[in-house]
Amino acid sequence: MTAALRLLSRGDPVMAQLIRRAGPWAPTPERHLGPYVALVRAVAHQQLTGKAANTILGRFRALYGGDSYPEPAQLVATPDDQLRSAGFSRAKAASLKDIAAKTLDGTIPERRVLSRLSDEAIIERLTEARGVGRWTVEMFLIFTLARPDVLPVDDYGICNGFRIAYGKRKLPKPKVLAKYGERWAPYRTTASWYLWRAVDFDREQRKQAAPKK
Repeated sequence: MTAALRLLSRGDPVMAQLIRRAGPWAPTPERHLGPYVALVRAVAHQQLTGKAANTILGRFRALYGGDSYPEPAQLVATPDDQLRSAGFSRAKAASLKDIAAKTLDGTIPERRVLSRLSDEAIIERLTEARGVGRWTVEMFLIFTLARPDVLPVDDYGICNGFRIAYGKRKLPKPKVLAKYGERWAPYRTTASWYLWRAVDFDREQRKQAAPKK
C-alpha cells in the first residue's frame, strides 16, 4: 500500500472503505502531453459528452491533414469558419486561438517550465487564457501532471461523491469540503479520485436496484 493510501485509510474510515471497494490507485502523469494540447482538449470537452468532444477533435485534427494537433501558429492562422465547421462554437473557437496565442508569447509555457511552479502558480498562469478556468487547470494538474495534492472543490462529481460517501443530505459548500479535505493532505488528488468512484458505485447500485422491464 502506498503512503497516500495508508494515510487516507488510517485517518478516514469512509475513505478506507472506498479504497477497499475500488482497489489501489495512484496518479500517473501523461508525459506525452504538453499544456497547449491538454488545454485545447479540455476546452473541446467543456459541456459536451466525451464521445461528442472526441468527434469534434477528430474533425479539428483533420483540418490540418492528419491525426496530430496543429502547431500554435497554425491554429492562430486558422479562419474561424474552419474551426466552426469542425463543430466548435464561436466562444470555443476564440478560446482555442487564445490558448495558441498565449502559448506563442510564453504565457502558457512548456511543460518543463510548469514543473518548477506550484499548483497555485500554474492555475494563475494558465487561467489567463480565454475559456480556461480554475476547474480546467485543476483537471490538468490531476490528469496530465499528476500533482498529488489537488482537491477541486467546485467539481460537481467530487461534491456529489462526498455527499454520497459521507451520508449527507446536500452537496457540501466548497469551503466546507476544502476544510474537511485538509485531513487528506498531502494526497488530496488520490482522495478526489475515490470520491469520483463513490458516484460510480452509487450509480451501479441504483441501476441494479431498479425494477427490470
